[in-house]
Amino acid sequence: MTGDVFLAGQRYAASSLRLDAARAASGLVDLGATDNRVALFLRNDVTFLVASEAARLAGATALPVNWHLKADDVAYILEDSKTDIIIAHADLWRGVAEQLPGALRDQLTVFLVPTPDAICAAYQVDPAMADVPSGIRDWNAFVLDNFPIAEPRTTNRYPLLYTSGTTGRPKGVQRLDARRPEPVAYDAFFEPGMRTHLATPFYHSAPNRFLQGTFEMGGTLVLPVRFNAEQMLKEIEKYRITTSFMVPAMLQRFARLPDNIRAAYDLSSLRHVVIAGAPCPAELKASIIDWWGPVIYEYYGSTETSALTFASSAEALARPGTVGRAVATAHVDVLEESGAPCATGVSGEIYGRRQDIPDFTYLNKPEARAKAGAGDLVSVGDIGYLDEDGFLFLSDRKTDMIISNGVNIYPAQVEAALLVHDCVADCAVFGIPDSSAGEAVAAIVQSADGQQLDPHELAGFLETKLASFMVPKFIEQRQDFPRDAAGKIKKRDLRAPFWEGAKRAI
Repeated sequence: MTGDVFLAGQRYAASSLRLDAARAASGLVDLGATDNRVALFLRNDVTFLVASEAARLAGATALPVNWHLKADDVAYILEDSKTDIIIAHADLWRGVAEQLPGALRDQLTVFLVPTPDAICAAYQVDPAMADVPSGIRDWNAFVLDNFPIAEPRTTNRYPLLYTSGTTGRPKGVQRLDARRPEPVAYDAFFEPGMRTHLATPFYHSAPNRFLQGTFEMGGTLVLPVRFNAEQMLKEIEKYRITTSFMVPAMLQRFARLPDNIRAAYDLSSLRHVVIAGAPCPAELKASIIDWWGPVIYEYYGSTETSALTFASSAEALARPGTVGRAVATAHVDVLEESGAPCATGVSGEIYGRRQDIPDFTYLNKPEARAKAGAGDLVSVGDIGYLDEDGFLFLSDRKTDMIISNGVNIYPAQVEAALLVHDCVADCAVFGIPDSSAGEAVAAIVQSADGQQLDPHELAGFLETKLASFMVPKFIEQRQDFPRDAAGKIKKRDLRAPFWEGAKRAI
């Protein structure tokens, strides 16, 4: 089993996938892909892995495109990156093709992959949309039509990843050289014999790294087409999973499973479960550590910086809320607006840099890259503080901070407290206009099982966990949130009606 890939239970021999990648690479070279970009508009599938490896062998740069995007954003990324080869699941391409600009469609070489049955079932895809239409090149046939590449042209190790665009259009993060990272943070976990379970989307930087790193080490990959908490427990036991990357929302799903389901599966094979992507409530992390053992690791970083800090389970329990200390190859500073270092325990903007990670530029946006720096350090706009031992704690995004009666309030702290409530599945906290305080705290909440939530009960719950000035003055329940390309809640869309004149309070 070692080295093979399992998609929705179906086994794919790693040797066959490597041969497919070598065949595809030969064809990509013939198409002029070397030193160019190859877009992957694909869900989590073995084809994503094969196409990524094929691009690497061809000396091209893989460009994963978030498959949730609408045609306008897909077109923007393809045009901005000057990509002229795209590999897509058939149904995804059918959903955007007619809305793309004609000039863009004319320049693209399009390869379609029949959407697998398991993906069709999981996402309720019409089978009529899953086949490759006549007149468009079939990726699987293209692979078989080529001999394996004789001389791989591997010049790139990093994909071109576009950020989520929370402050405007997405930006392509382009590495300036191909140096390997040192074996620090989660890179230290890539080793022969590892068995990795990945239910997070491959178009994000960390899941993409875990996918490529496991494959490179000859490890086993278990890839569900969609996340399901109990099903993942079954697969951890069945495949003796050692490694996974998750986001805190997944831990929330595990934490809500009934005790009989929690006790039904053997999770003793787990060694490294890495979490990131959003602040993780300390109580949630502690409860999972109590269940799974000291296998939880959290880091702070971004697409631009990679993992800057790293926290073990022991460190998380000793310092609730920390995301760890700077890794051996990183430097982390918390700075005031003046550029001076913040005092211990005082929040400021987080800057950092990994010496073993190649520097980057934002593709076609050098001015944005310049704004993100302070000397050699980089910031993506997060706020936090360092304690006396150099452990980093996150407060919030710089653009999300609420100022009420002159006091800084960080929504992430309020959100972390709300997510501890058994009935809250997700939430967003932001500032709304207040005639006396300047801003008041507002919260939009989503219930765990569709039940009706009582705003007054939630406010009372928060009063036991937060200072009174942090408790929201307005709480509203919704079952859906506007989300950006990365799946993050678009707070600016939630804020807008209030700042246009609507003012309500519980």
